[in-house]
Amino acid sequence: MSTLSEIVIGDAAEYLQNTYVPRLERALAVLPEGDLWWRPHEGVITVGTILLHLAGNVRQWIVCGIGGAPDHRDRSAEFAAMDGPSGEVLLANLAATVAEACTVIQGMDTAALERTYSIQGADVTGLYAVSHVVEHFSWHTGQAVWIAKGRAGVAHGVTFYDDAKVNRARNA
Repeated sequence: MSTLSEIVIGDAAEYLQNTYVPRLERALAVLPEGDLWWRPHEGVITVGTILLHLAGNVRQWIVCGIGGAPDHRDRSAEFAAMDGPSGEVLLANLAATVAEACTVIQGMDTAALERTYSIQGADVTGLYAVSHVVEHFSWHTGQAVWIAKGRAGVAHGVTFYDDAKVNRARNA
């Protein structure tokens, strides 16, 4: 039987690598060419910004904050970018960062989850850091998917659940 720590660690890595990154990939697949850096007005982030920001956040909180790698993040530059690499390049960088972070997460044990780390000037537990990254990643994944669906139009075709299967399970 798995311990609660093993479940938390496994679920966090599962969500990051096998749920959220593939959802971002699906969003990029329907996002019209040229819309990676589109925004409706100043003060709103773009899908490109989201990909840059997620890579920076995951690296800072997990790879550096928990894993001990040097932190060279320039958070404000993530939000200032209005152009940059292609979606494929940004997604590949993000996926590599997530893989590196998942190696750190999967190497954690109960003591590492309970330990206090200094991240972004705050003292947080390992559990808090991992939970923050998963929640933060989920939030921005939803934003990117929404933008992609909106820009792609009514025929976007992006779904994540088989409603018939979900309804059958509910009614069983």
